[in-house]
Amino acid sequence: MELPGFAVAVWMFVCFYASVAGYPNGKVREACTSMVPCHGSSPQLLPEHTITVNGTQFKPGDNIEVHLSGPDFEGFFIQARDAEHLDSPAVGSFVLADRRRSQLLTCGHTKNSAVSHTSKVKKKDIKVYWTAPGDAPKHVQFLATVVKKYRIFWVKIPGPIVSQPDVMSPTPPLHATSEAMSTSNSVSYIAKPFSASGCGSTKFCIRSPSNCDPGSASCFFLSFQQEDSSVFIEMSGPSEGYLAFALSHDQWMGGDDAYLCVNEDHRVRVSTAHLKERSHPLLDSENALEDVSWRLMDGVLQCSFRRSIRLPAYKGRFNLDTSYYIFLADGEASEGGPISKHHRQPLVTNGLYNVTGPPQDIGGSRSPRLIKAHGALMFVAWITTVSIGVVVARFFKPVWSHSFLFGKELWFQVHRILMLTTVVLTSISFVLPFVYRGGWSRQAGFHPYFGCTVMALTIFQPLMAGFRPSRHAPRRQLFNWFHWSTGTTARILAVVTMFLGMDLPALDLPDPWDTYAMIGFVAWHVGTDVLLEIHSYCLVRKVEVIEDDRVQILQSLTSAEAEGRLFKQIVLTIYVCGNIVFLVAFLIAINQV
Repeated sequence: MELPGFAVAVWMFVCFYASVAGYPNGKVREACTSMVPCHGSSPQLLPEHTITVNGTQFKPGDNIEVHLSGPDFEGFFIQARDAEHLDSPAVGSFVLADRRRSQLLTCGHTKNSAVSHTSKVKKKDIKVYWTAPGDAPKHVQFLATVVKKYRIFWVKIPGPIVSQPDVMSPTPPLHATSEAMSTSNSVSYIAKPFSASGCGSTKFCIRSPSNCDPGSASCFFLSFQQEDSSVFIEMSGPSEGYLAFALSHDQWMGGDDAYLCVNEDHRVRVSTAHLKERSHPLLDSENALEDVSWRLMDGVLQCSFRRSIRLPAYKGRFNLDTSYYIFLADGEASEGGPISKHHRQPLVTNGLYNVTGPPQDIGGSRSPRLIKAHGALMFVAWITTVSIGVVVARFFKPVWSHSFLFGKELWFQVHRILMLTTVVLTSISFVLPFVYRGGWSRQAGFHPYFGCTVMALTIFQPLMAGFRPSRHAPRRQLFNWFHWSTGTTARILAVVTMFLGMDLPALDLPDPWDTYAMIGFVAWHVGTDVLLEIHSYCLVRKVEVIEDDRVQILQSLTSAEAEGRLFKQIVLTIYVCGNIVFLVAFLIAINQV
């Protein structure tokens, strides 16, 4: 019994190591359906090689000698198929006549149902034996793909048709020409960038950024255009590794129908896959994609293909006339190994869409709405309400000491309202990631640990304030120290947590803009704090102070602070406006991811 993991590893290994001769070791199992080598060029039309057999009739269990011959060739791939349904899977099995030059492959669920070369050593002929299965169709036709050189090959060269006894020959004759056989599954080269013309009118498009030009080096583009019973799909974007999209019933990876375009040594392999939770995609040994084309130019990867709207014969392929969430991802492709995990969150549509329904031109988001809300609320809390509240409490006691609001000093009421607002915003924001993830996230590094610490300090701070001693109580100085140190620790950790969270895949604000903007905010806050401290110190120095007369010191200080009221109010106004500018910038960035 074959191991699926081993089959996938072999599949990807051999497609990467296709050299000048195509697949020198003949392990071309991924071409079982199309019989097309991943060479990035179109097949030749007029075949130079022929297939002959030693009989025209067969019964289940019979062996038929199959002979492929012609000018020197390096690679080949032979199958037998139902002559009346040439797109159906291979039938029967083969027995080798020369194990040094040929080897058996398993296509689909039929063991030894194909034959290929073992090396790129040139050969003029190959002989194998085909064994008819018990459930053989009435008519069977032999097909061969022959590689003369890397870019010179023929796909599905038609061979003789053999039939079961007492069965009339098929009408019309099924001897197809090489040209007809190669058009549906050929691989060709795309000549120019895709166009957004027709998006929203004749085809369904997804673009990121919204309304970007697919010809630009920063545009991710995915389009679906229905043509009768099939859909033509185009995908492009800046990637040196791979591009992929998936159809999903929800906004989580797992159980999805995926399509990948992978750059393998400057050639693009287009394949289908099944996504199983948060693991590497399970690549299919066969796919039903037609009219495959690709292009690599200036760091932009393009691929296009066609598939039928419904594919009941292929397990895991979703019907395209149903609504799905659509994922669009990019990442790196390691040499000879599996593709790497996408380094950022995939682009996900904001709702369910039917790509064969009315054409639309939409965007998507790389950040879930709950995570966006989490980031936005934290920025509001720790860039505006906390920062302003701290400045008011530290520098505006003398300025607003004679102004009252609801029976309390104005500075105290403003400070308390801002801090309680911070507690509420932080508490709501703290819950959102757990709602989104359904529990603890092991993918977020230290961010959730720092976040839980900040949340604990945020709750502890107002609880401690509720037990504040009176102004002249002996423990008031100890309380002031604890209140200041707890709040300062929470603010420092909050800034660190925001630094860590901005680059997580679920949010991933533009880099390095996000780092510079956060550094700018910290510098803005520290600069304002230092400016007000220097101002207060200068005022104090203007006062004549009698060392032992503390009452005189307090009176002089109060008078000096009153003199600087206008300056502090101007600084506070500018500081609040600056904080709002930083906040708006971060909120715009969150909205655009």
